[in-house]
Amino acid sequence: MINRELLKTDEGIAIILENIQKRQMNDISMNIEKIINSYKINQLELERLQSQRNKISKEIGSLGGGEKTQTLKEEVKIISDKIKNLKEETLNAEEKYNNLQLNLPNILHEKVPLGKTEEDNQVVREFGKKPEFNFTPMPHYEIGEKNNLFDFERAAKLSGSRFYVYNERLARLERDLISFMLKEHEKKSYKERLVPFLVNDECMINTGQYPKFKEEYYRLERDDLNLIPTAEVPLTNLYSNEIFKEEDLPLYLTAATPCFRREAGSAGKDTRGLIRVHQFNKVELVKFCKPENSDEELESLLADAESILQKLNLHYRVALLCSADTSFSSSITYDLEIWMPGAKRWLEISSCSNFKDFQARRGLIRYKNSKTGKNDLVHTLNGSGVAAGRLMAALLEYYQTESGDIKWSEIYDKIQ
Repeated sequence: MINRELLKTDEGIAIILENIQKRQMNDISMNIEKIINSYKINQLELERLQSQRNKISKEIGSLGGGEKTQTLKEEVKIISDKIKNLKEETLNAEEKYNNLQLNLPNILHEKVPLGKTEEDNQVVREFGKKPEFNFTPMPHYEIGEKNNLFDFERAAKLSGSRFYVYNERLARLERDLISFMLKEHEKKSYKERLVPFLVNDECMINTGQYPKFKEEYYRLERDDLNLIPTAEVPLTNLYSNEIFKEEDLPLYLTAATPCFRREAGSAGKDTRGLIRVHQFNKVELVKFCKPENSDEELESLLADAESILQKLNLHYRVALLCSADTSFSSSITYDLEIWMPGAKRWLEISSCSNFKDFQARRGLIRYKNSKTGKNDLVHTLNGSGVAAGRLMAALLEYYQTESGDIKWSEIYDKIQ
């Protein structure tokens, strides 16, 4: 959630409107000033009427009876009726005002480039070179089908489209890859957690999935619980409504979990293979830190995610997302995009974001500031470290042979 103080001044509202324009989210801006003005007008009128009633009530108390007292009592009754009606209107205006705050995106970092589509993202750097083959490499789904590595037909029988079943070789490899990634991140001071895969609505609100993007996730209505879209949600919410000791920051956490997403609006895109599915496994990295350190922590978070791809000798690039492509909750995001030699395209395999105090404000995650003695909001960051399914897809394409087999031993040499 953005700082509520921004909604109280013309300068603050101008910042919000400019931010929305940069993000190409102009549908929100149409109602902002109307909702804010309605809320302010109702609050001011309510305060005026209550003050007027209090003043008259005091006057009644000083008169001790008589005709004027009766007249004033009737006036108080009229004002009280107005207050009662206005309170109902104020509650409605306040509900819209509070809902507005939950639907306003994070303020973009000054480094974020302006842009309208992902084509405007800025490539920061590349690692390695595109692999060369003396044959035409196949995309991962063709390799998988040829080697009987996964089973989409039987998965569809169980759950419908965009689910998969790994057969033995691939099931073992993903398990080993996840173990490899967790061990690598442990070396970088990340503490592993095993978290619930179901969370309440408050958790989804705190990390920014709800209410704006509620239709994109799986919810169990009967139980008021949600399947997690990423371990970011439970890991971040572990410390909601808590106050860190300053010496305990920064705190780095990691978890390997399944992730569940409806992939709303993605019909017809990446429908083959392991790229865009409703359930997949991912290693997540989450950080809590003091505000003055979050820019530096983002760069180190990015390096931690990159190290996995480097150890596997995969060609990737780092892209700084433009204003329109930066997610709702993020202030600034880097994407790691891996080159897929079979598909002949770049594929996002990790997003690393600094949310500043956006999530911490929603979840009341604070720390005791030793200089001021106050409880200040922490900054939160997260990144994929990395998505296991997409990593598997890349490895199949990079380590394929002309005959369509996989160089299993070469992969395992790199993750032992």
